[in-house]
Amino acid sequence: MNVSEARAHVRTHIQLRAAGKTNRGIVADVKANRLHKLSRGLYVDGAAWQAAKPEGQELIRTVAAHGRMRGGSAVFVATSAGAVQQLPLPRLFLKRTHVAAPRANGQVEASAPFVARHAVTIAPEDVVEVDGIPCTNLARTVADLLRTTPAETGISAIDAAMRQRAWDAETRTYDEEAAEQFRDEVARHLRSGSRGVVQARRLLAIADGRADGPGESISRLYLIELGFLRLRLQVAVPGPKGHDYHVDFGLDDAGVWGEFDGAGKYTDAALRRFGETAEDVVRREKAREDWIRGLTGMRMVRWEWAHIASAETLRRRLAAFGVFPPTR
Repeated sequence: MNVSEARAHVRTHIQLRAAGKTNRGIVADVKANRLHKLSRGLYVDGAAWQAAKPEGQELIRTVAAHGRMRGGSAVFVATSAGAVQQLPLPRLFLKRTHVAAPRANGQVEASAPFVARHAVTIAPEDVVEVDGIPCTNLARTVADLLRTTPAETGISAIDAAMRQRAWDAETRTYDEEAAEQFRDEVARHLRSGSRGVVQARRLLAIADGRADGPGESISRLYLIELGFLRLRLQVAVPGPKGHDYHVDFGLDDAGVWGEFDGAGKYTDAALRRFGETAEDVVRREKAREDWIRGLTGMRMVRWEWAHIASAETLRRRLAAFGVFPPTR
C-alpha cells in the first residue's frame, strides 16, 4: 500500500454524510466492521483496514493525521516514516502514528488521539517529502527503527531499505557499493550511548538487501543466532532452459539449501503467474526443487512463518531434517 492508496481508504464524517450515509448508518457500519473508526469524525474502509499489514495500518493512520495538520513544521518519524517509505514492520502491534515537532508547535488537532507527539527537532537535511508527507529520510528512519523496535522488525526494515537502494529486480543484481554507502549513512545516525544503539549496530552489520521480504530477513537473523556462519542469499543455480533458479539460502555449514515459503506463494493470485492455479505452483516448485537437488547434489529444507516464531522454533524445524549449525 502506498500513500495514495492509503488516502483513498480514509473518510471523514462530512464525506460519509455527503455520500448519503446517515449518522445511524455510520454507527451501524462501524459495528459491522464495514468502517473502522480512527477517532471522532475519522473513518477507514473496514475491509481495507482488516486486510492491511502492520505497516499498512500505520500508513493509513499517518495519512489521516497528516490530513488534519494545520501548517507548522511537524515531521513523521520512526514507524510512521517507515510506513510512508514502504518499509515492512513485522511483529509490531501499532496504535499511534509518531510526529516530531518543537514543544510549542501544535500542528495536529487534539481530536486525533492516535497521534503520539514528540518534542524533538529534526535537522532539515534529515527531512524528505513523500507524496506530500514530511518524514525523516530513509537512513534516519532506518536508524530509528533499528534502535527502537524488536530485532525482527529492525532487520526486516533495513533489508528492505537496502533492497530499495541496491537491488535491481530486472537483472537480479545487487550493487554492493550502493549497499555499503547506505550502511554508512545509517551508521552516522547511531550515536554511542543512545538507547538501542548496540542492537542497531549488530543488525546494521548483518543487513543485506538481497533478502526478499521479512520472512527471509527474520530467517537469516535466527540462522545467524543459531550459529550458521556461512550463509549465501539468493544463490543462482543454472536452470534447464537457460534461466537461473534462485534459492533463498545456501547453508554451506550444513551442505543444504534453505527456502522460506510464505503462504502467499500458493494462495495469493497476485503472486502467481498469469493463469496459474495453486496446484500449478506446487507442480512448478516441485520440478524446480527436483532440478536443483539433482544438479547440485544438495537437498533442500523448507520452512514457513510458523517455523520462525522464534530462533528455537527454526532450530527444531532444521533439526527435524538433520540440519545443525557447526559445532564450536
